[in-house]
Amino acid sequence: MHSSDISIHIQLDKDRVPEKIEWKASDANQEFPADSKSVFLSLLDRDTLDTSTLFLWTKDLHVAEMDRKVYYALTALADGYYRSTQNTALANEMRRFVQYFGEKTGILSEEKK
Repeated sequence: MHSSDISIHIQLDKDRVPEKIEWKASDANQEFPADSKSVFLSLLDRDTLDTSTLFLWTKDLHVAEMDRKVYYALTALADGYYRSTQNTALANEMRRFVQYFGEKTGILSEEKK
C-alpha cells in the first residue's frame, strides 16, 4: 500500500491571525513548501459523520482573491459531487449557482478577456 503526507504550516501573529501559510505534499515534486494565501480543508469523521472545517486566510488576501478562491472551490465541489453521486440534477443546480457567483463577482468577465 502507498501513503502520502500533506503538511500545512501556519505562522500566526501575536493575535493568532495567519501571516503565512505553507504546505507540502510528500508525493509532489516540491523541494520547498509552497506559499498560499488561504486554506480550506473539510473532513468528515468516519464514525460520527460530523464535519470539521478549517478555513483560514492571511492578512494580505484581497477580497477579489477570496472571490476567486471561493469560485474555484465551488466549481470543484460541484464537479466532485457529480463524480461521487452521478446526481446530474443537483450537480447542475450547484453549477448554476457557481455561474451566478462568477458573474456577480466579475470572475467570469475577467476570464473572457
